Amino acid sequence: MPTSLHSVQFSQLVDMYNPAAVFEEVKSIFVSSYPINEFEDVRKVYKDFTALYSGKYPGYCACNTHYHDKMHITDSLLAMARLIDGYNFVHKKMPVQIVKLGFIAAILHDTGYIQSVHDIKGTGAKYTLTHVERSINFVKHYFVKNNYGKNYARIVANMISCTDILTPIENVKFRSPVEKTAGLMLATADLLGQMASRCYLERLTYLYREFREGHVKGYTSELGLLRKTLDFSKFIQKRLKVALENTAQYAHFHFKKKYHIDKNFYREAVEKQLDYLEDPVLKNPKEYRKFLRRSR
Repeated sequence: MPTSLHSVQFSQLVDMYNPAAVFEEVKSIFVSSYPINEFEDVRKVYKDFTALYSGKYPGYCACNTHYHDKMHITDSLLAMARLIDGYNFVHKKMPVQIVKLGFIAAILHDTGYIQSVHDIKGTGAKYTLTHVERSINFVKHYFVKNNYGKNYARIVANMISCTDILTPIENVKFRSPVEKTAGLMLATADLLGQMASRCYLERLTYLYREFREGHVKGYTSELGLLRKTLDFSKFIQKRLKVALENTAQYAHFHFKKKYHIDKNFYREAVEKQLDYLEDPVLKNPKEYRKFLRRSR
């Protein structure tokens, strides 16, 4: 870590390639506002998630999608924790139960990509277009199995619904403003977590393969997906500001509170990724892969 926090790089704050380090940071953020004993449900779900994605959860295969993988989940979870922490810095503290459910939603929001042990054809990428619905179904069964209650399952399901960019937020039936805020935060964390990742551009090559297997129309090559990412990013920036009500701003307050740095690392990281994508990656279409060298 540099001597001056003002010279620190985003990737130096937490080792995002180390799931245990990420989860420890999530816990640290949580206990800065809430009692440690309240974290046990989150810890339990995270343990089950680790087993699920490793192929050790009864009835399910290991995760075999390389974009929507364990790293994407931990990226999203930490982003969710940071957004909530920033929110708590400027508003009345979010109720602990909503926070816990928000963390659980982040952990389980892509379980729809996981195949059952009886589903041996292809990979989970074939569920790209239906993974949100499948994730919600997983949550409902998981909550029944663990006696978490139908109302809690409904709240988590609503949060996960927000991550579907094809679902209008106004169609999600929230029962309170704070539920909605947490749902918007999850959708924001899902986007920021992946687009601010140090290896986002490299991982897009995996996303292309998932899209092909999932029959997502409009993508015929890796390079084509990379080119369309620039336009997609403009759509996402509008979504973050309008539909998701600029909940991304709370990351700024988190970094200001914890590190005394007055900037939003997520926004900066996304901008750097897109700049690099534009030049040199897309400026060299015949050899674009040589510019994608970070570990994925």
